[in-house]
Amino acid sequence: MTDLTALTLDDARKGLAEKKFTAVELAKAHLDAMEAARPLNAYVLETPEKALEMAAASDARRAKGELGRLEGIPLGIKDLFATEGTRTTASSKILGNFIPKYESTVTSQLFRDGAVMLGKLNNDEFAMGSSNETSAFGPVVNPFKPANWDNGKAKAALSGDKKGLLVPGGSSGGSSAAVAANLCLGATATDTGGSIRQPAAFTGTVGIKPTYGRCSRWGIVAFASSLDQAGPIAKTVKDCAALMTSMAGYDPKDSTSVDLAVPDFEAAVGKSIAGKTIGIPKEYRVEGMPAEIEALWKKGADMLRAAGAKIVDVSLPHTKYALPAYYIVAPAEASSNLARYDGVRYGVRVPGKDIADLYEKTRAAGFGREVKRRIMIGTYVLSAGYYDAYYLRAQKIRTLIKKDFEDAYASGVDAILTPATPSAAFGIAEMADADPVQMYLNDVFTVTVNMAGLPGLALPGGTDASGLPLGLQLIGRPFDEETLFSLGAVIEDQVGRVTTSRWW
Repeated sequence: MTDLTALTLDDARKGLAEKKFTAVELAKAHLDAMEAARPLNAYVLETPEKALEMAAASDARRAKGELGRLEGIPLGIKDLFATEGTRTTASSKILGNFIPKYESTVTSQLFRDGAVMLGKLNNDEFAMGSSNETSAFGPVVNPFKPANWDNGKAKAALSGDKKGLLVPGGSSGGSSAAVAANLCLGATATDTGGSIRQPAAFTGTVGIKPTYGRCSRWGIVAFASSLDQAGPIAKTVKDCAALMTSMAGYDPKDSTSVDLAVPDFEAAVGKSIAGKTIGIPKEYRVEGMPAEIEALWKKGADMLRAAGAKIVDVSLPHTKYALPAYYIVAPAEASSNLARYDGVRYGVRVPGKDIADLYEKTRAAGFGREVKRRIMIGTYVLSAGYYDAYYLRAQKIRTLIKKDFEDAYASGVDAILTPATPSAAFGIAEMADADPVQMYLNDVFTVTVNMAGLPGLALPGGTDASGLPLGLQLIGRPFDEETLFSLGAVIEDQVGRVTTSRWW
């Protein structure tokens, strides 16, 4: 039997249908791979008993002819999604051993369609980070090897020393690393400012941040409520489209969920893009952009042009204000959302002499450094005397950013092509002593999409001189993810998959 973990999601579905293997065999293969890959630290909780139970139930349904869209497909679940009866911590100490008594809408829909849960995936604490180094469970390792690789680094990694290895991006670093390392056939993820697209770009995987409101946020631990959106990370564009079709849909429990029919996103993969107009925003040519990123961008445009698309220049004049505005809006909403973690109702509690002391000690012990930083920034910009100067102004800029995109689409543009990140993956601990703003700059190409509530797809565009993945980003009209999947498939056909060999 071939290595079942090397299959794409679509190939696995075909193999199951042709009875080449069972869902239990598929799950066992991935559980064995997860055990061997523990040095990557992609999973914070493995659930082998639950996985095998769900897989056996899937095989039983298949025997009866009761087939879901994702029947028997093993997935990893980001630790931000509430999973009934299974620990959910948002990779933070403050939630301790919190075990939800409810299931998030997104995961319930995946399981409704027959998917199997392998475990909970590591992420930056409360999804706050761009490298998956802020997790209370420690950093995730990118399965791609750094340029100066040697056996010494492998031995160090296996003994727990991850310095010098590569980050997988964040906050969904566990999701992207697990998919790239063949530890699941797909994974749930969330994107607040680029946390699906940036890690996908760093690991040679495909990730889509859907239009705000396309997927329910109910049961997902909140970071910034007006920006957060769930989406999938997978090995291919078609796999991503398959997961999206199950994850999306109206949810009356989420007031931001939009009541729109869910298309069959898979049907968009392979459609002709002849006649589509693709915009190239001049403002994304930032100062100091590496030549290899510029070359990647041009190559992406050339591939779409060769497939019949028209390439035009567009202007998004308020792009330069997006990153500072985002880092006011997001922390402001985080400071409000994280106020619920007080040590009273659930999670970690550190006793104090009075209620105020209990709050202070619990939060000091439970929250990590980056989360504390963002809470403090958010509280500051919402405080009396600063609300108008910072938060209100940032919201006005957000409106202008949204209008820039509306104007571009009104001019006849169907989608916009940009780089996904300003560089390939960097080293673990490489930015430990740097100004935090240097880390925030990793989101320079992605935050505009969240500020405008638009869909964005990241996929491999090639590799750098060291063989590390470089990603392209396609930004679409609201609720037009289908066009992104069609365009993405064209680039994927030309570039192919970017894969890594096992070293762990």
